[in-house]
Amino acid sequence: MKTNLELIGETDKFPYSDAGDGSTTEVQKAQEGLYSMLWEDEQGRYAIGYMLPRVVHELVQVPVGVRGDVDISHTDRTVLMLQLPTEEERSRVVAALAGYWRDKGTFKLLRGWRDEVWPVYGREQELLFSMERAAMGLLGTMRYGVHMTAYVVDAVAPHGLKLWVPKRAADKSTFPGMLDNTVAGGLMTGEDPFECVIREADEEASLPDDLVRRRARCVGTVTYTYITDEEHVGEDGFIYPECQWVYDLELPTDVTPQPKDGEVDEFYLCDVDQVKKDLADGKYKHNCALVMLDFFIRHAILTEDNEPNLAAIRRRMHRHMPFPGPHQSNWRHSQAQGPCAGGAGP
Repeated sequence: MKTNLELIGETDKFPYSDAGDGSTTEVQKAQEGLYSMLWEDEQGRYAIGYMLPRVVHELVQVPVGVRGDVDISHTDRTVLMLQLPTEEERSRVVAALAGYWRDKGTFKLLRGWRDEVWPVYGREQELLFSMERAAMGLLGTMRYGVHMTAYVVDAVAPHGLKLWVPKRAADKSTFPGMLDNTVAGGLMTGEDPFECVIREADEEASLPDDLVRRRARCVGTVTYTYITDEEHVGEDGFIYPECQWVYDLELPTDVTPQPKDGEVDEFYLCDVDQVKKDLADGKYKHNCALVMLDFFIRHAILTEDNEPNLAAIRRRMHRHMPFPGPHQSNWRHSQAQGPCAGGAGP
């Protein structure tokens, strides 16, 4: 049986330095094997991702005509690459690099190729480049997505509600057969988070566009740093710094989500006690367990009275991220990638 804090720890895996004595030993231990992927602008260089040594090892063996110029410091453990004038040029090079590794079978991560490109941002709030989603872990850059929990009000159910819980298809490339949030998906380049929710709600759950637009509420974001494992993702050790925009959707009792695109086997209407049991039994996809606990906190199902680790749980689902992007508080939230763009407010 897993505790709620253990469930958070399965998603937010990168160590912290707040042991209480000022020590940074665990963070240094985690980072000493990593390379920082750098970007350079007029103000200087800064990190936009974490790269594993085995990725750097493979990078130097790629023909220059594919990867472009790369500046690697093994002393500082840094990689500077893709320093081209335009986003289009940078995106073409990174696509060629990912395609080269895919054709060579270099990384098992690329077996989950999706033909979807995700954004990577700079500190001037510009789009640096876009990259195939399955390859983003190779550079360790920020990943963005949306998660929505649909529920129905039921006065006789524990805590007065029930939740629509999907079971992931058995042939999914990641976390096959595990439980999920009602709707979830990655944010493609240029896509508004709310429009992503609308798209995924249709594709995964057959939920009508107009209903989701009227009823879905953006309730904030969660941030964490995941580290992949072979069992669930296909390859160990890749760093996934992630931000998810979170939505709640109260559904009428006569609306039933239905699988549509093959990513979901079946939807179950579960009461809170069943969800708690399934969480403790480790049946949920890791970051979906985190989003579910966030739902429980916001709906006063988890409180300081029944969860002694509530403060730590809150902190670890809202982790400070070291890279630039629309998850940062100083980002221009009026742009398309704003935290609740297009959606109803909380």
